[in-house]
Amino acid sequence: MGTALFYHLTRRPLEETLPALLDKALAAGWRVVVRGGDAARLEWLDDRLWMGEGFLPHGRAGGPFDADQPVLLSTADARPNGAACVMAVDGATVSAQEAQTLERVCILFDGNDPVALDGARAQWRDLTGAGIAAQYWSEETGRWQKKAESNAP
Repeated sequence: MGTALFYHLTRRPLEETLPALLDKALAAGWRVVVRGGDAARLEWLDDRLWMGEGFLPHGRAGGPFDADQPVLLSTADARPNGAACVMAVDGATVSAQEAQTLERVCILFDGNDPVALDGARAQWRDLTGAGIAAQYWSEETGRWQKKAESNAP
């Protein structure tokens, strides 16, 4: 069972933060599913990831090569690429049962959106209540700083 990391985005948008986190996950040897709630938003994010600096190998779920993708963007709860890490964006959720099977869960949420804040708080309660270790990270000072931690029993 891994750790859930909550990233409170207040200074940089998702499309700037996500590539750095994906690079770290790939460097750790993990396959990743980026889970979103809206297909159009994932298409937009897919375009941004291809236009970013450096090469970030990824694909959109639903193709014939999903199992081969190191990073897969999806609206589904499935992990056809065998992901060890799920990064939930735009209000997508990860169940406690699924989190127990992963190396890492990352919840990225917009700190300027009250609905996103409430959703992240609910995810924190659900995951920590199920015994998942969690960390809350904030970029309010311009650097990522760990602000809270809940250890698994």
